Amino acid sequence: MTDPEFAGVPRPLLSAPVEATLEPPLRPGNGRVPDPRAVAQIWPGPNHTGAQLADIGKAVRKDTPRSAHSVFTPAPTRDPLAILATQATTRVPELVPVRHARMAVSPFTFFRGAAAVMAADLAGTPTTPLCVQLCGDAHLANFGLFGTPERRQAFDVNDFDETLPGPFEWDIKRLAASLVVAALDRGFSDAVARDAAVSAVQSYQSTLTELAAMDELDAWYVQLESDMIVDSLPKASRKNAERAVAKARRHTSAQAVAKLTRQENGLPHIVEDPPLITHLDEDVTRAHLRELFDDYVQTVSSERRELVRRYRVVDAARKVVGVGSVGTRCFVLLALAWSDDSPLFIQVKEAEGSVLEPFVGRAHQGHHGERVVAGQKLMQSASDIFLGWGAVGPHHFYVRQLRDWKGSADLDQITPEQLPGYGRLCGSALARSHSRSGNADALSAYLGDGDTFAESVADFAQHYATINIDDHAAFCQAIADGSVEAAAPPT
Repeated sequence: MTDPEFAGVPRPLLSAPVEATLEPPLRPGNGRVPDPRAVAQIWPGPNHTGAQLADIGKAVRKDTPRSAHSVFTPAPTRDPLAILATQATTRVPELVPVRHARMAVSPFTFFRGAAAVMAADLAGTPTTPLCVQLCGDAHLANFGLFGTPERRQAFDVNDFDETLPGPFEWDIKRLAASLVVAALDRGFSDAVARDAAVSAVQSYQSTLTELAAMDELDAWYVQLESDMIVDSLPKASRKNAERAVAKARRHTSAQAVAKLTRQENGLPHIVEDPPLITHLDEDVTRAHLRELFDDYVQTVSSERRELVRRYRVVDAARKVVGVGSVGTRCFVLLALAWSDDSPLFIQVKEAEGSVLEPFVGRAHQGHHGERVVAGQKLMQSASDIFLGWGAVGPHHFYVRQLRDWKGSADLDQITPEQLPGYGRLCGSALARSHSRSGNADALSAYLGDGDTFAESVADFAQHYATINIDDHAAFCQAIADGSVEAAAPPT
């Protein structure tokens, strides 16, 4: 689907000579503001030799030294609460206090909900022109296990609401900062927090080096599978990992039916739990969702369309999920197979504009649901076969399975010894995701084989974590004095 507003906007020059591409069109953080109509794009393009890409990567060091990534000076006009208040204007009003309550729980939950705040902060940092398809919200809780179409279990980035092309380091800085914030939240030492951040960045760096040395097709097919991860762990850690993997494999639509429904008139019916699960919404009704489902079917590939058509929607409800997503219009559809009534839970999640758009330009897709799906398929080695998109009035949505062998690390139980290892796993997954859109040759040449980049990003992460703690405290104070509304905590 193409938005007419983008008609005539120039596309990236993927085959331009190296000399013509050394200065990309957008340099967020380096003093240039993108035109509001600008299309976010990946740079450099793929049509260069490995040697040319390496030259590009090394040349970028002159303008943006790797040591410069330690720098973060908050803008004098920085106002995180104003950014969050602006976000709230597009959310379902009755759910905004729920979002605020979840963000107030801890500095880490605040960090999870403050992707827009960090995007604005990153735009003011020294920034490279090496652009990839970004996750846009690459904190450590947005990585996890899921089932692949081949019925294997992969580990990868698994949240793409904010995906958009942009400077590669923005994702790795958010990941590193999240590790420090999570470590401090758990009461770990500064040394453990820094070790986790450094470990993640070093793993990102070493994985890119390995990918740059591989055949292009071999690198494209690389996948982190759960069995490989478990086998790579020390024996003392394997049993816990095996239990986590087995638990994730039990996360299926059948399990969701048992947990979320009851029988009415011979059919399962989603049980309400207001305000988190409800059947009514002021501008998106169950009838709208059934219409959306029919439209969505047209966005999946033809062979999978035949599979989707074997199901009928029997119930739909609004279901609040996550932290940062709370307040967007998120629904679950319960579908049953025509042949045997076997269940399929589908999640329909609103896709708004990416928090990165003001700083790197807009997506070339005119539909934000399509933006999310395209970004996910590009970044993941394998993706949910039910991915698609649709719209209800002015609201854009993307569609996926609610549960399909999905699992993530229990961050409330993670130990000081485990956190750096988990950081390494996330760093490696992020590098593989970035290499599918960007160029491992250019990125690895820019990063080099030393510790300068990792140590610089760790410096940034530790500094940003202290700012996040202050932001969280100010947010909680605003709730206490009544200027920010938050729902009462559950009893």
